[in-house]
Amino acid sequence: MGQHVSRNDFEWVYTEEPHASRRKLILEKYPQIKKLFGHDQNLKWIILAMVFVQLASMFIVKNLNYPELIILAYCFGGVINHSLTLAVHETSHNLAFGHARPLANRLIGIFANLPVGVPMAVSFKKYHLEHHRYQGDEYLDTDIPTYIEAKLFCTTFGKFCWVLLQPFFYAFRPLIVYPKTPTTWEYINLVVQIIFNGFVWYFFGGKVVFYFLIGTLLALGLHPVAGHFISEHYMFNKGYETYSYYGSLNFITFNVGYHNEHHDFPAVPGSRLPEVRRIAAEFYDNLPHHDSWTSVLYDFIMDPDVGPYSRIKRKHRGLES
Repeated sequence: MGQHVSRNDFEWVYTEEPHASRRKLILEKYPQIKKLFGHDQNLKWIILAMVFVQLASMFIVKNLNYPELIILAYCFGGVINHSLTLAVHETSHNLAFGHARPLANRLIGIFANLPVGVPMAVSFKKYHLEHHRYQGDEYLDTDIPTYIEAKLFCTTFGKFCWVLLQPFFYAFRPLIVYPKTPTTWEYINLVVQIIFNGFVWYFFGGKVVFYFLIGTLLALGLHPVAGHFISEHYMFNKGYETYSYYGSLNFITFNVGYHNEHHDFPAVPGSRLPEVRRIAAEFYDNLPHHDSWTSVLYDFIMDPDVGPYSRIKRKHRGLES
């Protein structure tokens, strides 16, 4: 089973999350960063291109045997699907068409969702914006593992399994710990996804539907690109709750690795986050950061000082715990 993790609880703090205060300091010194706010004109075209590539791949995938299909899903299709989930992340901040056109952002997000195979675009936005607003909140931040996860997956082998199962935890954790009534748009997202999956099944076969789904599961689990799930907020250095990654995989993930910069300025699209870091270098260069998501996954699994408990939590305001 491997070593048992050394922590037996989360890291509880009684300070505000750091991003609002740092945002204020940075804007006081560098007000020109406000010029970076707004949507990315290229984002919608990138989404269209990625979805088109996945649709074109159906003509190849339908003729593959299952071992070939799984390899292709892990190395190619799943990577695109993971990138599409991060495109959905961009649209959740209205960065495809701007805050003045929320409907257009929602629709392009649902479109980006199609090859992923599971309806998630609308629900993701509903919970993700609260992750930004209430980072670390013991009830409202559903990005934090539950006590059950932390207790069950507390060994080297357990953490390995937890990483493999990350897509399931991210999908079902919010529904269990912080359930919300489904909205009309969530039902629309569901119906559109079912129609798309049925279309693919009817015209290309179940093997292609499996290709989309298994690619999503593989690339959001034990996969180098999925290292960002852990690198973003797991406490590798005591007292630091958000970490940036400045490696090459940012190129295919809309710069989600620039995570301190993103939480400081969620109104800045991923394509401009490196410019935020360049302008306000003294605010970011001395923060601990990651250079490899693969190393993050390895260290998370093998280091007994790191595990699901390695998250900073805050008491929920106005409630006793």
